[in-house]
Amino acid sequence: MAATLTPSKDSDIHIELWMPISGWNGKFMGVGNGGWAGSISYGQMSDPLRRGYAVASTDTGHSGGGLDGRFALGHPEKLVDFGYRAIHEMTTTAKALVTRFYGAKPRLSYWVGGSTGGKQGLTEAQRYPNDYDGIVAGAPVNYWSRVMPHLIWLARATLDDAAGFMPPKDYPIVHRAVLNACDARDGLRDDLLSDPAHCNFNPTVLLCSAGHDADCLTAPQVEGVKKIYGPVINSLTRTVISPGLLPGIELGWAPAAGGQKPFQIPDDYFKYVVFKNPAWDFHTMDFDRDVSMSDGIARPVLDGTDPDLRRFAGHHGKLLVYHGLSDPLITPLNTIDYYESVLKRIGAGKTQGFMRVFMVPGMGHMAPSTAGPVGFDMLAALEQWVERGEAPDHVVVSYMHDGKVERTRPVCPHPQIAVYTGTGSLDTAGNFTCKAP
Repeated sequence: MAATLTPSKDSDIHIELWMPISGWNGKFMGVGNGGWAGSISYGQMSDPLRRGYAVASTDTGHSGGGLDGRFALGHPEKLVDFGYRAIHEMTTTAKALVTRFYGAKPRLSYWVGGSTGGKQGLTEAQRYPNDYDGIVAGAPVNYWSRVMPHLIWLARATLDDAAGFMPPKDYPIVHRAVLNACDARDGLRDDLLSDPAHCNFNPTVLLCSAGHDADCLTAPQVEGVKKIYGPVINSLTRTVISPGLLPGIELGWAPAAGGQKPFQIPDDYFKYVVFKNPAWDFHTMDFDRDVSMSDGIARPVLDGTDPDLRRFAGHHGKLLVYHGLSDPLITPLNTIDYYESVLKRIGAGKTQGFMRVFMVPGMGHMAPSTAGPVGFDMLAALEQWVERGEAPDHVVVSYMHDGKVERTRPVCPHPQIAVYTGTGSLDTAGNFTCKAP
């Protein structure tokens, strides 16, 4: 079933709803988008349908590739639709259609999304806390106003000085050095960094010496690596604009920090949303001045950083957030910072009653990374929490190669990490327990 929604004169929100002819489980699910959206997420709808869900998706009000932000130029209402309105409109409309089709309201509603879809899930919990009973938010781009400048910073780190550019063949050099420095910090050498935020890797150890230029970096390259790991700081106020990326992400530096130009999503954001100038050049970015402009535009529309989730908790909603610790696009520290802001606003005891955060070692941005393809069923954990009241004390993650599971590990609620019990295979989740680092 398809529909077009027009909450404003410039809105053109397409939604699609799939409903099982038989075997409906009585539940509704909304699924998220990636990047700038611009299309219905058909690939995300099949699995929920097989599980018996009525499932809906939207293009968020415009057509185009997920990297293309040109739709926003001259269309502020379409930006609002993308930012938060389209998901809410889709949800309320789809629920009404489900009720009409089956003759009964959905007994529970779930949201599942990653990246932009993760931001959409957090935004729903903040703005429309009654829309969903359970939300899975993966690698959320919820601090859009600061993630976009950070992505420009990553491009500038290796492109401002041509001598500092690093071709992909050099990524493994840095990655091996990171593993040598920090892999064993958790007591195991397993090519997984369980706590990369406390990996004190100094790229200077890779500086080429006189007469030696193999498996090393030049001085400008070393400086570029330092910028990638370091925070973006306002040079006038010395405040942190965005925390840096974590060690362990080196094999995935492209496209954010390893291309010949910036990643298109932030480039289009500044061209079509902030400066409204398609000819804008990322080399002219002033991180002191231009980030303030980004804040003024994005915070009311695109950000999802409100820590006051009391209305969502009062609705008995449950929220599972996950983020790959090897994410080279959105620093996992943003997710940790948001969680800590919720803890501060609501209190640890109350927050843990409805929200858990899982930081996944070796996982990139919603995709394979240093540890290979990563698989887990966060929806099953959420269903168990919402429907049985059993909060997940860990989620089993599978690391695969050539379609076969090579290793399973428990991923623990932040800030706990998986610790080896001392007996049994290192590749079996049951031989690990969750402990505070």
